[in-house]
Amino acid sequence: MRFATWNVNSIRTRVDRVIAFLDRSGVDVLAMQEIKCKPEQFPTEPFEAAGYHLAVHGLDQWNGVAVASRLPILRVEDHFAGQPTFGDPETLEARALGVTFRQADGAETTIWSLYVPNGRELDHPHYAYKLAWLSALRAEGARWLAADPSARIALVGDWNVAPFDEDVWDMAAFEGKTHVSEPERRAFFAFAEDGWEEVSRERVTNYTYWDYQKLRFPRNEGMRIDFVYASPALAGAVSGVGIDRDERKGKGASDHVPLIVELAD
Repeated sequence: MRFATWNVNSIRTRVDRVIAFLDRSGVDVLAMQEIKCKPEQFPTEPFEAAGYHLAVHGLDQWNGVAVASRLPILRVEDHFAGQPTFGDPETLEARALGVTFRQADGAETTIWSLYVPNGRELDHPHYAYKLAWLSALRAEGARWLAADPSARIALVGDWNVAPFDEDVWDMAAFEGKTHVSEPERRAFFAFAEDGWEEVSRERVTNYTYWDYQKLRFPRNEGMRIDFVYASPALAGAVSGVGIDRDERKGKGASDHVPLIVELAD
């Protein structure tokens, strides 16, 4: 089985590229972030024609997450317990979508498509929201592992954190900015303390994001901010990981590229 995570930066703009990627890569499950649309606006027909079931969570033209699966979808959760709000206390932003599906061998796997808040500036309320969001996700994730140590769960997506200095092209350019601050990095590493394993770093070395401005991609001035944290049971099944860097090339590319995970049969 093969799954991937990809911040598509507007699915309506890039649906043709996403479908072409699915056809070319043979991915069984794709977690998407920043779909930027409501469920009724999501371009479902191309996915269904390609043989994928869909779970979509979007509230407006911002944020939004979705999962496309060739495997039967058993359960869908559009938030995790304790997920914080920002701004409107009555509305949870569309940043988390948990989809459980059954593999061919009968095993159940849950993939959470996550779009972690950006943080904006270190003194901005959005930064405190980001840290609270990560803390709440960590707490809920720890409960999942404690409740079922054999659970196969992946926390995937755009984490908006560059955990190591090597994950940005120039640390001097990020002085005093988000994504590289110590509180953000501690919040990211805390998941490993609870038993989660980030499965991509030891298998691939590449950026996953390049800004559209200032020729960042041609100059390879990127960031590594897309990751896959796997539960112990799922991490043990990972047989390979790759990044499709070519998806940042050409007309109409997202500013992120897909991160692909292969699971042993």
